[in-house]
Amino acid sequence: MPASLRIDVDTYRGTREGVPRLLDLLDEAGVKATFFFSVGPDNMGRHLWRLVKPTFLWKMLRSKAASLYGWDILLAGTAWPGRPIGRDLGHLMRETRARGHEVGLHAWDHHAWQAHTGSWSLERLGEEFGRGLHALEDILGAKVDCSAAAGWRADPRVVLAKEAFGLKYHSDCRGSALFRPRLGNGGHGTPQVPVDMPTFDEVVGPELAAGDWNDYLLKLFRPNALNVYTLHAEVEGIAFVEDFRALLKAAREQGVLFLTLGDRLPADPRQLPAGNLIRGSLAGRQGWLGVQA
Repeated sequence: MPASLRIDVDTYRGTREGVPRLLDLLDEAGVKATFFFSVGPDNMGRHLWRLVKPTFLWKMLRSKAASLYGWDILLAGTAWPGRPIGRDLGHLMRETRARGHEVGLHAWDHHAWQAHTGSWSLERLGEEFGRGLHALEDILGAKVDCSAAAGWRADPRVVLAKEAFGLKYHSDCRGSALFRPRLGNGGHGTPQVPVDMPTFDEVVGPELAAGDWNDYLLKLFRPNALNVYTLHAEVEGIAFVEDFRALLKAAREQGVLFLTLGDRLPADPRQLPAGNLIRGSLAGRQGWLGVQA
C-alpha cells in the first residue's frame, strides 16, 4: 500500500533537534521521506498575537501547545530577532539530502508567509518564494525542484507566482489526488501532490488523546488513496519521537510502503487531470488554506 511522509520543518529548534532524530529513525526503518525546510528567520513566536482570535486560542489550548512545542518555539522572534535557520543549520539540510531523502522549500519566513500570503501582491509572493528557493539551493549546492506552502496558504495567485520557477511539483494544498492546477490563461500549472491525511495538531485534543493518535492514523491508510501524511520536526521529531518510531513499525506491519512525494508522480505529468486550487477551510485548522476543487 503506497504512502508518503511529508516532513515540515518550521523552526530553528525543529531543524536543530528534530531533524537529526527523524533522520536516525527513518534510517532505522529503511524509509525515505520528503523534507520541506524553512530557511530564513524563525519568527514563529509572532503567531502568539493571534491568541486574540478565539479559534486560534482554542487550538492552542486544545493541543496543549506549550508542552507540545516548547516555549522557545512559541516565543521565537517576538522579543528578539528570529534566528537564521539556514545560515546556522544548513549542514543538517545537506545531511538530509545526503542520506537519500527528498528536500524542498517550505518557506523563507514561515510566519510571514502564513500571516501575509492573502494580502501580498503577486510580485511580493514571487520575491518571497524566490528568496527562499535560492537560499536553499545555495545551502544544498544543488537545484531544488519541489516546495510546500507554509500552512498550506496557497490560492490561484500563489500557484501563478510559483509557476515562473519551473519546479517539478508543489505540495501546497489539501486534497485527494494528484492534479495540475488550472491557470488563468487556460493552461495547466506545475503538478500538485496534495495532503489527504490529518496532522497531529488538527485532531489531538479533548476528542482524542495523544496516546491514541497512532491507532487513529493507521486506520486512515487505504489501498487506493494518496496516503500523504504530514508530520512536523517540532512534534514527531521531539516530543513524540518514540511514538513516531512505533508508528513506522506498525505501518510496516500493516503493509504500508513509504515513497517520497516525487516518486508518486507519473513519468509524464501531462497525463494528470486538471483541477482547481482554491481557498477553503478544514476542521481543526484556523483560518483559510489551499484545497483541491
